[in-house]
Amino acid sequence: MTENARKPAFGVAPEAIEKSRVLAEALPFMRRYAGRTVVVKYGGHAMGDAAVAAEFARDVVLLRQVGINPIVVHGGGPQIAQMLDRLAIKSSFVDGLRVTDAKAVEVVEMVLAGSINKQLAAAITRAGGLAIGLSGRDGHLIRARKAMRVRRDPATGRDEHVDLGFVGEPDMINAHLLETLAKSGIIPVIAPVGFGPDGETYNINADTAAGAIAGAMRATRLLMMTDVSGVLDGEKKLLQHLSPQRVQEMIADGTISGGMIPKVETCLSAVAQGVEGAVILDGRLSHAILLELFTDGGIGTLIGRAPG
Repeated sequence: MTENARKPAFGVAPEAIEKSRVLAEALPFMRRYAGRTVVVKYGGHAMGDAAVAAEFARDVVLLRQVGINPIVVHGGGPQIAQMLDRLAIKSSFVDGLRVTDAKAVEVVEMVLAGSINKQLAAAITRAGGLAIGLSGRDGHLIRARKAMRVRRDPATGRDEHVDLGFVGEPDMINAHLLETLAKSGIIPVIAPVGFGPDGETYNINADTAAGAIAGAMRATRLLMMTDVSGVLDGEKKLLQHLSPQRVQEMIADGTISGGMIPKVETCLSAVAQGVEGAVILDGRLSHAILLELFTDGGIGTLIGRAPG
C-alpha cells in the first residue's frame, strides 16, 4: 500500500483529516511568504459586516503567526458619507475623489482615524494579534501633496483645473516606522489621512495609500480587496494573471473601464515601485486573503510577474 493510499486512522473524523490535508498543501506557500510584507487594502462590503470583519481579523493574525508581516490600510467612504449627511455637510465627487473642504476634512479624519481605525485594530488584537491603529499623520507616516484634476469643460472644450480641496496624494512614506513595527511583531492598521507641508490634513484615497505603502515597503503582495472577483475579459471571465503591458492594452481597448481603471493603475504603480505582484480580489469571499496567498493560482487577478 502506497503512502497516499493509506487508510485514515480509526476514529478520526473526516473533517479533521480534511483540515490536515489543507494545512499540508498550504505549507509551501507559507514558506514562500515567510518574512515578507503583505499590504492589504480593506474596505467595501467587508467593513459593513461584523462577522466578515471578525473573520478578516483572524486571517490577518494568522498571517503574522506564520511569519508574514501584514499591513492593513482601510477605507471608509460609506461611513464618511453617513456622517457628512448627519452633519448636513454637502460634498461632491470628481473622478471618484470626494471634494473635501475644511469642514469635510475634519469629519473625514474623525471617521477614518477614529471609530473605524480603532475598531479594526481592536478586532485584530481580540483575535490574538498585536495591532496598533495609526493615521498617516502619526509618526509622519504619510506625507501628502495636494491632488489636482484636469477636466474638460463641455461648453468651451478647454481643459480646466479642478480644486479638490483637502484631497492629497502620497508624496513620502515613512517606511522606517513600519519596519520598526514589523520587527516588534506589531500589525499596523492605517487610516489614509496624510499631512501636508504646512501640517494640514489631507484625505487620501485608500487604494492609492495602500499602493504607495506597498511600494515603499517593497511588499511581496498588495492585496486590493474589492466587491468584484477581479479583472474580467470581454466574456466576463476572471483573468488570473496580467502583465503590466497587457493591462495597458486592456485599458486602451476598453476591456478595463470605469472604476476598475484607478484600481489597476494603483496596481501598476505599486509593481513599478518594486512590489512583486498586486492582486485585485473579492473581499466578500470567506477567508479571501488565505485563499489568495495559500492556494495554487489564488482567487483574484494578479498583476505583475507570473507567480513561481
